Amino acid sequence: MTVSFAAARPAEPHVLVIPVASGEGLEARLPAELSGAGPVAKAAATAARFEGKAGTIVEFYAAEGDAVRRVLLVGLAGSADGESAGGAVVARLLVSGETRVAIDLTGLPSADRPAIAAGIAEGAMLRSWRYDIYRTKLPAKQRPSLDKLVLVVGDAIEAAQAAAAPRIAVAEGVAFTRALVAEPANIIYPESFVERARALADLGVEIEVLGEDEMRAAGMGSLLGVSQGSPREAQLLVMRWDGTGGAVATPTVFVGKGVTFDTGGISLKQPGGMEDMKWDMGGAGAVVGAMKAIAGRKAKAHVVGVCALVENMPDGLAQRPGDIVTSMSGQTIEVINTDAEGRLVLCDAITWVQKRYSPKTIVDLATLTGAMIVSLGHEYGGIFANDDALADALTGAGKATGEKLWRMPMGDAYDKMIDSPIADMKNVGPREAGSISAAQFLLRFVDEGVHWAHLDIAGMVWASKPGTLYDKGATGYGVRLLDRFVSETLES
Repeated sequence: MTVSFAAARPAEPHVLVIPVASGEGLEARLPAELSGAGPVAKAAATAARFEGKAGTIVEFYAAEGDAVRRVLLVGLAGSADGESAGGAVVARLLVSGETRVAIDLTGLPSADRPAIAAGIAEGAMLRSWRYDIYRTKLPAKQRPSLDKLVLVVGDAIEAAQAAAAPRIAVAEGVAFTRALVAEPANIIYPESFVERARALADLGVEIEVLGEDEMRAAGMGSLLGVSQGSPREAQLLVMRWDGTGGAVATPTVFVGKGVTFDTGGISLKQPGGMEDMKWDMGGAGAVVGAMKAIAGRKAKAHVVGVCALVENMPDGLAQRPGDIVTSMSGQTIEVINTDAEGRLVLCDAITWVQKRYSPKTIVDLATLTGAMIVSLGHEYGGIFANDDALADALTGAGKATGEKLWRMPMGDAYDKMIDSPIADMKNVGPREAGSISAAQFLLRFVDEGVHWAHLDIAGMVWASKPGTLYDKGATGYGVRLLDRFVSETLES
């Protein structure tokens, strides 16, 4: 779906959308061509109990000249409601048979239109995303028909375009992530993931890739231990964006868990639901999408994104429960459960970025533990951190974007859970506090003085029902959160 801006409504057939704050004064919000439809609009709003709540919709038909116009009223009280309004309109019309919609903002104060239009544009783009490429017999009535959204902003076109451009770049980053997460594991595996990410070079992102030989030479025995049961070669994807022109020497680093399929290895998962493990690379997907968003809007920040990409398979070469591996940090790990593989992958990636870039701040994202879903359901991602200011900044960014985080505890009592009698640590603790002991494991690889946060997003990267800004399936969670974190902490 394309989004454009215009001074007036298009001459071509279209659905008309009018944003309103409440059911009162509807007649005044209708354009002159529909001035006679006031009673109909008011009756429709009353019948639907429409009160102008953000994102709610009431629909009616009205005569306009010799034609009949389909009209939607959408609740919108201010610029903060733009996303939900745009998402609601697209959700209503995407497969309706309509091809064009015009959202008329000319009834709003001119100064408010750019911010509102930008929010609507982002919300509409996010909600319009679908991934139907493998559905060859989709009935016509279930296929998206809406392909043009026109935002009518009067004399505020240039300001609206300028306000929307960075938000559209973020929406494109989210779409990139969703496509990666939605793809099956026979299409997206470490090497093909890397090939898709190379497209970011067109935006000015520097791409570097380490294969297994380079990782072996670096001593990344923990990551490679996870990969050794798969014929797919592990990859370490490194993406660097410096929008400061070299003014900021040390980058902020995002690290993503990229297990492109997780069988559990020798500690094999139950068959039921295993197909969902194609999205166990959701953390890496979010990092790539965030890098695309940051570069797409030319952020004045120095950021490195690293994706640790492996496949966890149970062949005759796979690592076994009880094996001991040596991480790049030199610390040894007793592998108690091969299905606790994400932390084994992340710990070497974290060590590598510290040795390479000496960052002051690292944020890792991972679909790390089912225990996080038990704790928080699908409403919040979990955040663990060794720095209060970093935790607050990320939590604030999550609140601002609707990608919510809930801070979880850490401490010595939890850290003792992963002590091993024969190695420096084991990769799982007891059943209780599973998400916390996993975070404590990662913290053991964070250098002193480095501000670190771990986002466990296991419950957030995939949705079984539609949301305000996404349909069922891949959500793209994490992209908007990281982008907002960059804009508020690195660019302010």
